[in-house]
Amino acid sequence: MNLINTLKKNPWWIAGGILLLVVVWMLTGIGNSNGEEPSSTTAAANPGKRKSMDVRVRLQHAEPVESFVDVYGRTAPARTVTLKAEIGGRVMEVAAERGAYVKKGGDLVLLDVRDRNEQIERARSELKAAQMRFDAEKSLQHENFASETRLAEAQAQLEATRAELKRIEVELANARIKAPFNGALQERLVETGDYVAIGDPVATFVDIDTLIVTGSVSETERANLDVGGIATAKLITGQTIEGRVRYIDPVAEESTRTFKIELEVPNKDRVLPAGVTAQIHVPTGRRLAHRISPAILTLDDNGEIGIKTVGDDNTVRFSKVDIVKSGVNGMWISGLPEKANIITVGQGFVKPGDAVNPVFEEKAAQPAASAVAASASETK
Repeated sequence: MNLINTLKKNPWWIAGGILLLVVVWMLTGIGNSNGEEPSSTTAAANPGKRKSMDVRVRLQHAEPVESFVDVYGRTAPARTVTLKAEIGGRVMEVAAERGAYVKKGGDLVLLDVRDRNEQIERARSELKAAQMRFDAEKSLQHENFASETRLAEAQAQLEATRAELKRIEVELANARIKAPFNGALQERLVETGDYVAIGDPVATFVDIDTLIVTGSVSETERANLDVGGIATAKLITGQTIEGRVRYIDPVAEESTRTFKIELEVPNKDRVLPAGVTAQIHVPTGRRLAHRISPAILTLDDNGEIGIKTVGDDNTVRFSKVDIVKSGVNGMWISGLPEKANIITVGQGFVKPGDAVNPVFEEKAAQPAASAVAASASETK
């Protein structure tokens, strides 16, 4: 009676006893004496006795394909310079309007020369006199009527006069601000009557006979590019142009980890616009690749993109791949052996290391969906 009263006061003892009996029954295998197959718990502990899952497999051989790098960028003038005044003076004439094409040496802006023409005439006269004095001293020195000191002084005066004339000639030439190369006047920063000091910006001049198409490539794409390679670019205007890779950044941009590239394109007829969006297409050679459907791509535990294949021992393997190119008919990938058994149906139900029963596509007897459903039900 004391035991019954105790159990009534502590019913959780009864529940604990029942739970203990159930655990003992499961561990000892009571109720399985007729030789039936072990429970799911026992089967999980003995994977070698589990039936292999069917997966659809395609035996595929790699083919040589033309690989390339595609990047988006924009066109720009090959050269852009800001012209500055090298002498001070008032703007006397604007010789070219904004947007005008000017050949090398053509006038853009003319500054007031002041009295520099008169200064040149005086300097030329002084130079002539200094030359005559030097020649006279040199003649007398040969006849021992002049000392070397007087000859040296005459020579120094001659050189100083020549330098002064050169300085004035340079200033006079700098009064005419000219085009440094064939190009277009993009921006004019002065008007007639403005005063400019030495170093003031006067105009922005661009080279449009040659354009560059700039873009940025990733770290993996950088390894496949070389300076001097031929590439094409398609402009947003619909024009397709061909040029040469003239520059690749030797150091990646710190914030984006990308490398800047420049494609140089001739524009002699000046029909290509600068500053528009373009898609650069750079061939990187031929390489072996497999064509697959993007649907069979998967990720591993580290987030790496790849596909699952079946090895010679009928076990699943994960292979990291690189996308070579893509199109309407599928995707080309590299990173697999030249010959590979690629799982095309059922890859979502298996993991690397699993033993499978490969059903090759040409030998498959039932629709892919049915085969996967049947195989999945067998593993439950």
